[in-house]
Amino acid sequence: MTNPLLSISDLGVSFRSDEGRVHAVNNVSFSIDGGKTLAIVGESGSGKSVTALSILQLLGDAGRIDAGTIMFEGVDLAQHTPSAMRHIRGNQISMIFQEPMTSLNPVIKVGRQVAEPLVLHQGLSWQQALSQAETLLHQVAIPDPKARLEDYPHQLSGGMRQRVMIAMALACSPKLIIADEPTTALDVTVQAQILALLKDLTRQTGAALILITHDLGVVARYADHVVVMYGGRMMESTTAAQLYRTPKHPYTKGLMSAIPSLDSDTNLELATIDGQPPNLANPPQGCPFAPRCTLAEATCNAAPPDPREVGSNHLMACIYDD
Repeated sequence: MTNPLLSISDLGVSFRSDEGRVHAVNNVSFSIDGGKTLAIVGESGSGKSVTALSILQLLGDAGRIDAGTIMFEGVDLAQHTPSAMRHIRGNQISMIFQEPMTSLNPVIKVGRQVAEPLVLHQGLSWQQALSQAETLLHQVAIPDPKARLEDYPHQLSGGMRQRVMIAMALACSPKLIIADEPTTALDVTVQAQILALLKDLTRQTGAALILITHDLGVVARYADHVVVMYGGRMMESTTAAQLYRTPKHPYTKGLMSAIPSLDSDTNLELATIDGQPPNLANPPQGCPFAPRCTLAEATCNAAPPDPREVGSNHLMACIYDD
């Protein structure tokens, strides 16, 4: 049995703040194989983006990895020096950020930005890299790619800018792509196009894709495996099909019940989860979801439960079986 491309075990991440250390991620574990798509799902503040950023050590001066391992092709990235990580970022692992206008340089032409990773990591000349950039823009379905090389980011639509970000991510043929809410600012039609493009490209290249999202509809259509996070912890982990067929954790069930259905009575109010997410500067002592959980009992407030097997390839951090 081959080892997974990426395997994260017992990851802990914290940030320095005026209130002390904020533990944004606690005891998170998952793995992904090449050619597969893993979705990390959760509401804002759940720790899903921090988990992704920790893979590339993009936590800033205030953040640090406190515990766990991030094994990528048998090497622990959590122990890599900043210099070593610069050879990983954009080369073996690429990241597509949520808002391309804050990621693309507004005063540098698109072609040069797509070509830059090829010059830095692959040793191509600028002429060779620009030629390859044109091919990449064509690959991500940007019309008239040669002309687009001379455009600045503000001259492109939101969907085209996001395609440029995907082209940059693909430039060095990475083995892992991390997409952090890649379609948030786009309309529904363009969202579907971008996600389908990402799925097709990863299937063609054999790269693994980690998709950070809060949209369970995206998970159902594009993910192979799902990790549900809440309050910095993993609540549930299983295949996308299994999650939709038999969600186990009360939080996952709450998310599922909040999805509107075309068959539902339009006069009915949407289901909600009462309460607020935990303050990670002063988190609950027990399960982070306990204050909002209708099934919570005294045991739930004593200590956070460890993830346990509740089925084939199905983990849940809850004391209840259903």
